[in-house]
Amino acid sequence: MIMPDYTLFLQIANFLFLLFILNILLYRPVRQILGKRKAEVDGLQHSVSELEGKASRFAGELEESMAKARKTGYEERETLKKQGLEEEKAVLKEAATASGERMGQARAEMGKKVLETRGALEEELILFSKELAEKILGRNV
Repeated sequence: MIMPDYTLFLQIANFLFLLFILNILLYRPVRQILGKRKAEVDGLQHSVSELEGKASRFAGELEESMAKARKTGYEERETLKKQGLEEEKAVLKEAATASGERMGQARAEMGKKVLETRGALEEELILFSKELAEKILGRNV
């Protein structure tokens, strides 16, 4: 049978003291670093969502401009017949070229931002993992 004596209370106090010290020296700094990293990732996610919103707005504008170009082409075709057909083709080609260029620019910009974001996150990940390894091992890696 186990007989509790004063050493049991010393062991409980020792455990609580060790838990307190570990919380101050290890757990709290790691939680702070993780919080900062989460804030940075959230900020980058916000910028990515803004870029996606811009891309969708550009697509809407392109759809509107193509719809306007088609309407103009149909009206001219009704009034000018053969000349209207030729002008309609030119307007549609111009609108398609402009929309292709805009979409290309928007996709290129969004791709560049995504690559920059990935690069920044990978650098942070490498730095964070190195710091975490150093803290866990207690020496430089």
